[in-house]
Amino acid sequence: MTVAGVFLLLVNDHLLKQAWPGFLTGKLSDVAGLVVAPALVALLFRRRADLAATVLTGVLFTLVKSTETGAQLASHVWTLVAGPSRVLADPTDLLALPALALAWWVRHHSLQAHSSRWRVIVTMPLAVLAVTATSAAPSPTARSVEVDGDRIVVHVRDGVARISEDGGVTWSEGDTWNEKERQPLQSAACVPMQATRCYRVMPNRMAVEQSDDGGKTWGPSWALTGGDRERLERRYSRRDGRAAMALAVQARPGGHVVVVANGLDGILIRDVSGEWRRVGWPGSPEIGAVDLSPERNVALFLAACMLFGGAGAGLRQFSRAYTGFAALASLGVLAALIGWTGTWSMSMDMAPVLALVGALAALAGGVVCLVLAAAGQARPVPAAVGVLSAPLVFASVYTPFYGWSTGIPGPYWVAVVLAVVLTALVLAGGAVLIRNDARRAYLDGSSTSRPT
Repeated sequence: MTVAGVFLLLVNDHLLKQAWPGFLTGKLSDVAGLVVAPALVALLFRRRADLAATVLTGVLFTLVKSTETGAQLASHVWTLVAGPSRVLADPTDLLALPALALAWWVRHHSLQAHSSRWRVIVTMPLAVLAVTATSAAPSPTARSVEVDGDRIVVHVRDGVARISEDGGVTWSEGDTWNEKERQPLQSAACVPMQATRCYRVMPNRMAVEQSDDGGKTWGPSWALTGGDRERLERRYSRRDGRAAMALAVQARPGGHVVVVANGLDGILIRDVSGEWRRVGWPGSPEIGAVDLSPERNVALFLAACMLFGGAGAGLRQFSRAYTGFAALASLGVLAALIGWTGTWSMSMDMAPVLALVGALAALAGGVVCLVLAAAGQARPVPAAVGVLSAPLVFASVYTPFYGWSTGIPGPYWVAVVLAVVLTALVLAGGAVLIRNDARRAYLDGSSTSRPT
């Protein structure tokens, strides 16, 4: 792994791709990724196996870029690692495979230079940040819908069409919609052979109205509830596409179905029983996930504070210096997360800079804290409490909001209360353990002292 490759990924994916998107920056990202990836893969082996890691990287890259199955599996993996992501199969990316030769040369050179494993560990946060930066999820928009006999086709901008041949019960992906073949948006339609029943989408809203007198008067048929509306506000990073855009009506045995191209929310259906349901994006569960970046950032920041705070609570020396560097490391983690996820509104140039500076601060502060903890003879119990409590703090903060994103609990304020209560319990438990250990340490020190 080379620092140059890591920084190339950071600069290209955070700056160059934003300023000059296209073939060159896309392939440059693949080349830099192939240089960095073998060193990351090598960490999976118990012993150093550079050749096996390089070959495995090439095989996996080929499968992902040349097969739809590989691309879908990679999408799911990146979704677990870096949030909602979608990897697309593109055989032209295989042109970057010769970069593996450079990766092999770099690793061979580092072996001759007696490169130690700690260098890999130290540069790991930047490498992970750089690699996962390439996995941004697309934002397709369900823009129009048409009925062609038994087929219902929802045309998707910046994505693939969704097709149903059973009245919207099941869906499959079709050919990519060509913008040049754009169909006019149909904002209203009546039931075939029943002109008195009509439907229309409401302008600038995700809502549908219904008329039973041929369009003379209209009343509400479907609209988002308050909780769903709040989740949608958090889900979409773009303001366009937050409204229903078009609809179509198809006669079916036993009644009719209404299919709505619901913008960024995907597909909305009224079945023959009259029940409305949001289908979303069939076959693509990662698209349109609620963005929980702010809550995840807070959870990770508090977990970092707990991690460093636990070790610092048991220090016998250098406590002031440790506190300062622990604060630097924790704030660096928060800054890196904010810059990486773009949680705050900032210019496109400032976000990657903040992410890079934060990562460097977190790395430097963490290394110094590790040295001070060893030199300051930190007691093992507080350090263990910090290590074990950090993931619990993350879970106590993040889990209620993740549940809220799926609809349980419904209101956002309930998730806030749950997160506060659970986190307070974890912190209180950790504080009790650390205090008891400090009391035992004090009593042990007092009992060994004797007047002279």
